[in-house]
Parts: sequence; structure tokens; C-alpha cells
Amino acid sequence: MAQGKKLVIVESPTKMKSIQGYLGDGYEVLSSVGHIRDLADKKDIPAEKKKAYGKYSIDVENDFDPLYVVNDRKTKTVAELKRALKNADEVLLATDEDREGEAIAWHLLEVLKPKVPVKRMVFHEITKDAIQAAAENTRELDHALVDAQETRRVLDRLYGWDVSPVLWRKIGSGREGQALSAGRVQSAATRMVVERERERMAFVSASYWDVEATAAKDGASFGTRLARVDGLPLARGTDFDDRGELKKAVIVFDEQQARELADAIAAKATASVTAVDSRPGTRSPKAPFTTSTMQQEAGRKLSMSAKHAMSVAQRLYEKGFITYMRTDSTALSTQAIEAARAQAVSLYGAAAVPDKPRVYRSKSRNAQEAHEAIRPSGEQFRTPASVSGELDRDESRLYDLIWKRTVASQMADAKYETTTVTLTATAAGRSAEFTASGTVYTFKGFLEAYEEGRDEKRSDADQDADQSLPAVAVGDSLSLRDVEPKGHATSPKPRYTEASLVKALEEKGIGRPSTFASIIDVILDRGYVTKRGQALVPSWLSFSVVRLLEEHFADLVDYDFTAALEDDLDAIARGEQQRVAWLKDFYYGSKDHVGLRHIVDNLGDIDARELNSTRIGDIATLRFGKYGPYLEVPDPSGDPEAKPRIVNVPDDLAPDELTPQKAQELIDAPVAGDRVLGENPDNGKLIVVKDGRFGPYVQEVEPVDPDAADAATGEVVEEPKKKTTRKKADAAPKPRTASLFKSMSVETIDFETAMKLLSLPRVVGVDPETGVEITAQNGRYGPYLKKGTDSRTLQSEDQLFDITLEEALAVYAQPKYGARSASSALKEFDADPVSGKPIKLKDGRFGPYVTDGETNATIPRGENAEEVTFERAVELLADKRAKGPAPKKRAAARKTTTRKPAAKK
Repeated sequence: MAQGKKLVIVESPTKMKSIQGYLGDGYEVLSSVGHIRDLADKKDIPAEKKKAYGKYSIDVENDFDPLYVVNDRKTKTVAELKRALKNADEVLLATDEDREGEAIAWHLLEVLKPKVPVKRMVFHEITKDAIQAAAENTRELDHALVDAQETRRVLDRLYGWDVSPVLWRKIGSGREGQALSAGRVQSAATRMVVERERERMAFVSASYWDVEATAAKDGASFGTRLARVDGLPLARGTDFDDRGELKKAVIVFDEQQARELADAIAAKATASVTAVDSRPGTRSPKAPFTTSTMQQEAGRKLSMSAKHAMSVAQRLYEKGFITYMRTDSTALSTQAIEAARAQAVSLYGAAAVPDKPRVYRSKSRNAQEAHEAIRPSGEQFRTPASVSGELDRDESRLYDLIWKRTVASQMADAKYETTTVTLTATAAGRSAEFTASGTVYTFKGFLEAYEEGRDEKRSDADQDADQSLPAVAVGDSLSLRDVEPKGHATSPKPRYTEASLVKALEEKGIGRPSTFASIIDVILDRGYVTKRGQALVPSWLSFSVVRLLEEHFADLVDYDFTAALEDDLDAIARGEQQRVAWLKDFYYGSKDHVGLRHIVDNLGDIDARELNSTRIGDIATLRFGKYGPYLEVPDPSGDPEAKPRIVNVPDDLAPDELTPQKAQELIDAPVAGDRVLGENPDNGKLIVVKDGRFGPYVQEVEPVDPDAADAATGEVVEEPKKKTTRKKADAAPKPRTASLFKSMSVETIDFETAMKLLSLPRVVGVDPETGVEITAQNGRYGPYLKKGTDSRTLQSEDQLFDITLEEALAVYAQPKYGARSASSALKEFDADPVSGKPIKLKDGRFGPYVTDGETNATIPRGENAEEVTFERAVELLADKRAKGPAPKKRAAARKTTTRKPAAKK
């Protein structure tokens, strides 16, 4: 780089080219590609610092000093930045303008240690004017923002690394390799989803009836609903609480009462208008997008997850189409207000905007966020049509949403008039009042451009009255037709969607808008929540996790406490609180607060079995085990020593759907897998397919007396097993069993296929060089070949039946673990869900083991290293973490002795 140039360091490589073009030859723009360093992994802690930093990579006894290391993947980036720095006369740290960006700038300063002037360059949109203005108006690094980010990082490390191991020990490692974790905000978010499901489980539905009819006058008709009988209001859904009980005095019709009244009204078929009420109203536009409201609307209108919406917004920002997308502010700059108003006038006319510009005030005092709402960039907004050729489909859809919201925010109020008509019909000696409402917009205003979406509503009372009503006057007589009784039932609160959960998190002050997407992503990844359409359904695993946290870490999952932590971090960012003092109070406690360390050190006994249990009425207990949820049904004999019956719970059954009635159905249902496929002609034994707790399988069983078979179902009924005291050596041999392939099902498997499965392992042939037999076998972790002690993984289960000797020899001719990488790993897997580091299978001094760089877990004796899958590797690492580090044995001091001469005989 030529002498005299300024080095500009941004976060994202995408920004480099645009910003370089805006700044010209006097600058060189490079990217840090995000953070260049983070808290050290345990393996990276020098031996002399292990004592102080070994537990968290944080010295909690010395002002919570963090130990940072440069990421392995960023050493090349750091080297490039240092080379560029040698010829620079000034450094402009141009990372994002939130507290995370401020921290990245500080880490760059700490690692690069420039000897030239360093300035902070901030901007909220990537346009030529904004970038040039930012380069001319730099500031100093804001150390209060850096302290706030570092406090959050330390806080999350202390929280996660102290609480997560408790989950591993008492609940397990999750299902299918999903590692459990606890976190300051993810745990609170999981609790919210679980509490909503608990409300749905406790909900008691109430039924009520009303009458609907169509009223007509002069050929115009409209729908009406029975509202009052003899002057008393008729029940609506909002009149019942979640226990199915009435909250106020109303008339509740059952079906017979509603039908009798409907028939009487239909017989008369006329009603008179007794009231007409017209009221004007206005609706104002919503504020421009913040991060939270953008995520919500993208979910409602575009069916985008929060994570996907943020990813698309990031691309739009880096390409220069929108302003910075992590913000709590609803404010617009003067130029943006003028641009929005001008565009509204050009598209919808001069009446579309109010006389004075609208000014929105942000409710947040958050110091970390940008100073403007999310909007189209530039002083003149580009319409969605004009930029469609430059954007992909999702970018175009989100830009269109942002553009509409921004323009609408500066438009005039919508004006409307709502008319409510009351009709009275007398029948069967009762006065029945029907009502109908209709809304007519006299001026659409901002609705010409945009209307905010809404979350799911619970009852009919929330429906809009958007029908058109004809002109009627008091005293008019109208005909009634299609008079029908209608039955209704109250419904529980809807499950959270990503949009409504984001809204709830923001309302409770949990997390920050910039973290909402990652919070939801984590709880989905951990298996705490699954998606059913747009709804977030908690798993039974999350019930166990939340129960443990509520009972033993109550403060840490308290919503007010979690929100207070966010407020405290904001106070640190504003310089109103000190990082060290705050962390000491959080970790060690104070007179008003119990510290995290005290909580963890005084947990007491935790009943793991009780944590993973939920009573389902009086008939069964739902338990969550390593292989998922199941019902434990007590023996009907009442014998306390009798083993309970185990009944699998379908994976797609949501917790609120497992009612006592549903549990009884599962218990009473015939086991679909227990059916006879045929008789083995070689030994006369029956071949039965079953669906067991660990998956479907076929089994060879002894035939039973025909009288013991159920005549109705044809299923095999096993006789009660008698208790015996015979020795293990005399025990009967176990029946032959074989698991079904993943491509098979208990409903479709036939006798021939079952016999082939039971014939495994199959002898493929004999190795002509060694004379050792080669077999094809199906193991716990998949299909493989075995030759003596040498095993090789097969690509598919079908190969077990059709692989030839030549093909098997070709497999053995390949290097056992494939081409070894420079890292000497035998295998490499994806990143571990807890540490985020790639998992590798290595061969060590004491045998093969898996490692993520932080934790090493030995492959248990008897397991073939070649068969280890990613899921098994994650499970081994989680188990090792749960055990904690092995206690170090202190070497006994060697005792010095003096050898005595042998005694004379």
C-alpha cells in the first residue's frame, strides 16, 4: 500500500468493494470477517494460567479478567491486516455501530497494536454520501460499549458453563445427539414456550350456542348474530376464563335451547330495526421498522423465520439498499422523512400525507443500537419495482416490505365509519336482539400503501366487522332467512409463532432484537422446540429442562430478573455502572441478591427421575428418556414389585394433546408391530415384527398354544413369565432379533424380508490372501464389513444383502480411514452443538477418541471407531462433559529408606 493511505477495517467482505469505491484511492478497505478473537478454549490456556483461567477462561478472582485468543481461522486475516498496517498513516475502525461492532473494533486495536492514529468510523447505511461523511466525522472508541459487550460475554460464559453441566447430569444429552445447554436468554425463552403449553394443557373448553341469520331489505342482505335475549346478553367466547367458567352474568344456551329459539324465529321470519349507531374513527400508521417489528412482519407476511429474515436484511444492508438492520430506534432522519413524504405524494396524491411530518419516539433507552429505524437507504428511496432486477426473490420481498412500511409511516391517518344495527324479533314469547356491524373507510390514507399483519386471535369476538350494510332506519321491517343455531367452543391461547415469540420477548425485555433470531435458532437446534407449521411446539425434553431450572435456578429464569440483566448491561453501556462491580454482584452475590456461585454450590439433591416425569391423570406417568417420551403404566394387579408396562408416545404428539383420554387410547390400542409374519420352515418358530422402544425389529419366537392367541386380533399373547431362581448359565438362549432398516416399516415388511434380516450377519466370502472370512453385519451405528478385527463402513444398508466378495475386497483395498488430512484426524465431522468446534476422530496413545478441541472422549472398548457417527461423537463428548474433568491424583511422597544388612543365620 502506498505511503499516506488510510486503512479502513470493516466487518464484512461484502462491504469492502462498495466502500472502497466510495472512498477512492486514498484509502484501502479490508475486512476482519467478524470477530478475530474470543474467549480461549480450555486447550489454548497456557499451563501457567490454568489455575486462574482454567474453569471459564476467565479469572473470577481477579476482576473477571477474560483470556482472549485469536481464532485459528483468523490468523491469516490478522497477518494480512498487520501487513497493510505497516504502510498506513491512519486506521479507521469501521465495524458496525452496535456494541458488538464496538467490541470487534476494540479487539482489532488490542491485537494489531497500531502505532499510527486510530479513529472510529461509524455509518448506518452504505451509500456514497453516508460513507464519505463517516470518514470525515470520526470519533474515539466508546469503551463503555466495549465494557457492556464484554460483560455480556463473561456473563453468558459463567451462566452457561455453570448451569449446562447440571442439565447433562440430571437430564441427559438430549435425543439424537442434541446436546443440552442453558443460557441467560434461551432458558427464559424456552420457559415461555413451555408455560404457554402448560396453559393449553390446563385449559378447559367451554361450549355455548347462539343463532345466526341473514337479514334482507330491498334485495340487499347482511349477516347478523343473536346478541341478547329478553334484554340479557348471550354468552360469547370472551365471557369464559381458561377454566371454562363464566366471568360475568350472561345467558348460556345449549343446543336444544338455541334450536328451539331459531325455529321459532324462522317461523316468523321478520324483525324490526330498533337501533342504528354510527361512529367515526381513525387509524394511524405504525412506526418504521425496528429489528423486532421487521422480524415479526417478515414472519407474518413472508413466512420467514427470524433467522432467515435477519440474513436477508444483512444482505440488503451490505448491498446498500437499506439502513443498518440492528436497531431499537423508530426515528427517521430529516432526509428520510422528506423522501418518504415525497414518494407518498407522487404515488397517492397530496392528500396522502399530513401537514406536518410524523415523528416517532423510541421507547428504548438502549445505548448499543443505531440511531435510526430500518428504511430504504439514500436521500431518495428506490421503489421495489426499480430494484427488482438487482435482488433475489427473498431480498425483493423484504425490501418491498421495508419500503412500504417506511412510506406508510409518513402518510395520513385512515378514516372510517362503523355502523352497528340492532334488529329485534319476538318469537315464542321471547325478545331476541340481533346485531350486525359494518365498517366503511371514507379515506384510506396510509392503508393505500401498507397494513400491519396480526397474530392469531382466540375468539369470534376478535373478528373484524368488515361487511357492507344497506341504509336502514329505526322502525324498518327486515326479513330474516337462513336462521340457524350455531355451536361454539372456547379455544386455548395459540402457541407462539416465531413472530409472536419475538414480540413477547421484546415486551418482557428479554434479550435484544439483534439476538432474537439466534435465541429461537438455539432452542430449535437443542430440540427444546419444534415447528408445526408456523407454531412453536415444546418437546417433553424442554419440560424437564424448565422444571429443573424453575426448581433449582428460579432467579435465573425469572423474567423480571432476566430483563433486569439487560437493563444493567444498558447501564454499563451508558457508563452508569461499572463492569467489575456488577459481575461481582452477579457471581458472588450481595445482601440483596444470591450469587450464581452460591446457587450452583448449594443445589442439594436433584431427583433426575422426578424431573423427567409428568403425571397424566391417574393412569400413567409420562417419562422422558434417552430415546424419547414414553408412558409408564402401573401393573393393574397393584403389586409394587411388578414391572410397569411401557407404552411409546408418538413423536408427533404435542404435550397438550396427551390428555388422559389420549393416554388411555395409546394404552388400549393394539401394538401395531406385534404381528406374525410367518413360520420359519427350518425350526418351526414364528417370525414376529414388533415396534419396540428402541425402534422396529423382527424376532424369532417359540410358537404358543393356539388357545393363547387373541381370536379377535390374531396377535400373539405371551404367557406371564414365572419367577425363577435358576443360574444365569442355565438361562434360555435369547431369541434371534434383527432391527429393520430405515427404509422399512412395521406395516409393510414381509416374511421374506424378515428372514433375510434374521440371516445377518451374512458371509460374503473368504479373503484369498489371508483366508479370513468376510461378513456383512448391521451394527448399532450402521452397516459394515468385518474381517477378523478389521471393520469397514458400508454406504447403505441394502449392501448387506447384495455386496459381492469382489466389491468387499475393493473396499478393503482402500485406506482404512480414507485420505488422512493434515490434521491427522481419522474422520472429521460437523461442529459440536455445544462448543461450536469441528469434531474429529483421532487415534491416540490409548486408542481412538473424538475431540472438539476442548473435550476428549475415548471410544468405549468394544465399539469400532469406523462405525462412529456424528451423533455418537456428540453423545460421547456430552457424556464426558457431564462427568467433568478427572480428579488429579497426587503423587505420594517417596519415602527414603536405608537398606539394612541381612541378619546372620
